[in-house]
Amino acid sequence: MARIRTEFPYETRREDVWIPLPDGTQLYARIWRPVNAAEPVPALLEYLPYRLSDWTAPRDSQRHPWYAGHGYASVRVDVRGHGNSTGMPGDEYDAQELADGVEVVNWLARQDWCTGRVGMFGISWGGFNSLQIAALAPEPLKAIVTVCSADDRYDNDVHYMGGSVLAVDMHAWAATMLAFVSRPPDPAQVGSVWRDMWLSRLEAVEPFIHTWLAHQTRDDYWKHGSVCEDYAAIEAAVLTVGGWHDPYRDTALRLVGNLDPSRVRGLIGPWSHQYPDRGLPPGPGIGFLQETLRWWDHHLKGEDNGVMDEPLLRSWISESHPPATVYPELPGRWVGDTAWPSPHVTPVSYALQGDPMEVRSPMQTGLDAGRFFPFGNDSDLPPDQRDEDAKSVCFEFPVRQAAIEILGRAKVHLSVRSDVPTGQVVARLCDVAPDGSSTLVTRGALNFSARHGRDRSDPWKPGTTESLTFELNGIGHTFPPGHRIRLSVSSAYWPWIWPQPDSAHGWILDPAASTMELPVRAHTEDDITFEEPEQSEPLAVEYPDNPDERPERLVVRDVAKGDWRLEVDPRYGGTRIYPDGLEFSEDALETYTINEADALSAHTRSDWSIRLHRPETGWDARVRTRSEITCDAQDFITTSEVVCQEGEEVVFRRSWEKRIPRTAG
Repeated sequence: MARIRTEFPYETRREDVWIPLPDGTQLYARIWRPVNAAEPVPALLEYLPYRLSDWTAPRDSQRHPWYAGHGYASVRVDVRGHGNSTGMPGDEYDAQELADGVEVVNWLARQDWCTGRVGMFGISWGGFNSLQIAALAPEPLKAIVTVCSADDRYDNDVHYMGGSVLAVDMHAWAATMLAFVSRPPDPAQVGSVWRDMWLSRLEAVEPFIHTWLAHQTRDDYWKHGSVCEDYAAIEAAVLTVGGWHDPYRDTALRLVGNLDPSRVRGLIGPWSHQYPDRGLPPGPGIGFLQETLRWWDHHLKGEDNGVMDEPLLRSWISESHPPATVYPELPGRWVGDTAWPSPHVTPVSYALQGDPMEVRSPMQTGLDAGRFFPFGNDSDLPPDQRDEDAKSVCFEFPVRQAAIEILGRAKVHLSVRSDVPTGQVVARLCDVAPDGSSTLVTRGALNFSARHGRDRSDPWKPGTTESLTFELNGIGHTFPPGHRIRLSVSSAYWPWIWPQPDSAHGWILDPAASTMELPVRAHTEDDITFEEPEQSEPLAVEYPDNPDERPERLVVRDVAKGDWRLEVDPRYGGTRIYPDGLEFSEDALETYTINEADALSAHTRSDWSIRLHRPETGWDARVRTRSEITCDAQDFITTSEVVCQEGEEVVFRRSWEKRIPRTAG
């Protein structure tokens, strides 16, 4: 748990303001800043659509007052069309959102309490647009801290993996955003116009899934906002932060490898999709606010505090550990690399060996993959992989006298013959203990149609053999003597990867012409330490008990029919009561079903219900959404519905049904 700090160098105050934009839109902002500073101070901006007045308020209270107490104006702003900001909602990271962000940066720099120097920070969405706005290079923006974010919107986000549709999170996140964008402004902040704002906003809503599925290759839509298109456009100093249990961690490796070393530093820990000071598993956590304060003090206040003397990349390398769905803390150590690629890391090739063999995994292979976005919940991480390994073709390499330590991205080169025009391959790297337990270390995937590039779709010529090369996600891990390194190769991975129409046919792998390449790191002893986590006082939010709480992840099998169903409760927040009297409740259930022999039986569904209630005023707004995807060989079929109520009265209802051609997915 983080140490709670109540005394700071500066006294602070909080105020809610409206930031005007050139088109008349006003963005809702909350500013914490010093009241006893003798001179103006730099500003720090966190900018995202997740409602600062309620949804992120507990998290915001942990860090924004802390920064203000150390001599910064710390600012939290809702994107237009979200929360209490006016205007209409747009697409994810669209040009309007980024242009608005530039205006906010410039507005902050003009305030008489600001030195004119601005930093941006954020996790996930806020980390994305920190990078994207830095690539637009507004003059006042001097430094950013981007946490659990991506430089490539196509191949390192929630939409696609290796050119394949991410069924598990493309749909789940699109459905989540459909529910989120349908929430009303709060009359406690915007007054009596809340209902008109809400209804106008609802009329502008379009499910993200329509757009995301319409772009199945890496086209101009995905290149927008992908800073990997031009790293040189980023002029601000960048501290990039990732977690080995977060799907975006490869961005940190690419940023330290592509940005000017004089203005970038990377930090990758054992964490999930969370700020590293929040104390959520897997740990250990670090004094992240103190670490970022050093970054701000150097780049925004000009202090010579040695922050740029740190290694280019500081990484956590986990020791071997038994499989589990949650770890309070992982064993391991911190290492430092002064360059990336690192001079300590050498690619080592392992020949797979053996006669040609069929890879034909049942469609439910992947149910033990764990959550795509681990948030620190009890069932987030992959359980023992023995069942998954049994549905895959496996190759093993014993670790004999000395431990093998890896850091970076493993790679596979597979010789494949396919007799059908579509397919996909998934490779998993596992650590197998002497007792036979199998711990997932990392994984990667490739859609056969993307084998010549993510920006194109090339059907396979049936009966031909090709060599496929793709990387696995980055990791830091140690395989100890007596263990075995296992490479498991499958033709299915549901519900992470949406199956291709021909997935049930499988394909032939020639091990004799295939290899695995590991990024083996020479062991070093590095003196890298961090302070203990510290935060400002938490918001006094109440979380009522829920006696009817369902399992986080439940797998149901119909043995006779061969049907499998995975039910997931994402546990984003549940019911909470805020200090100002707002009762905020939400319930979500994701359902993934498939028949073990039928690739076209894949079906995803997401149901949300949200209620915002102020008992003292009688305000009662409710949102219900349903979203589903099915498929045939030619199309994805999406259906969505939004129903909104004021009390018991239905004030808005709309449904969508759309067929989207399967051009690559």
